Amino acid sequence: MTADDERVLVQQIEGHLLLAAAREEGRTAAARLGSRLGWLTDTQREDLERQFETEYLALARLSWHRTAERAEELRQTYESRYRALRGRLLACCVLGCAVLAATLLVLTAGG
Repeated sequence: MTADDERVLVQQIEGHLLLAAAREEGRTAAARLGSRLGWLTDTQREDLERQFETEYLALARLSWHRTAERAEELRQTYESRYRALRGRLLACCVLGCAVLAATLLVLTAGG
């Protein structure tokens, strides 16, 4: 198994664990809501809890998707800034070397 395969496997496991945790949070919140509505029949309560859990997961997925999109935007922004800074640093180093070489040439030619 290569490092890329392992990384993909770990990401899949993390995804499954995250989804399982979100499902459990949704179930817990749904049960808490259903318990507050004492006038509901058992069937109505179960239906409400099922719908609540479904909506909870949909909202969680939407939130994850938006977070991933924003992370990608930030990654692209910082990568472009990094490339620009790296280019400036390289230009400064080349300029510094040129100034140093010119100074050495002037000093050796004059002396």
